[in-house]
Amino acid sequence: MVRISSAEMQKQFGVYSETAQREPVTITKHGRDSLVLLSVADYERLKSFDTRRHYYAWELPDNIVKAIEEAIPPEESKQFNHEVDD
Repeated sequence: MVRISSAEMQKQFGVYSETAQREPVTITKHGRDSLVLLSVADYERLKSFDTRRHYYAWELPDNIVKAIEEAIPPEESKQFNHEVDD
């Protein structure tokens, strides 16, 4: 994988955007990895593995509602019980 600084990316965006069509380009900032530039095809392929879903509360499937209702909070969370008392 190609690794470049953010300054180099700014100077030669065209070169590295074309490189990203073939392989991911890691962009560093202050010597640390910061971003990865990749092609739309690679991004879409990666997104296809993401099966997470978001719900509004009223859309939650019954099995998730049941799991929430039956969840046992950890002991250390008892210190916050007063926040939900009437």
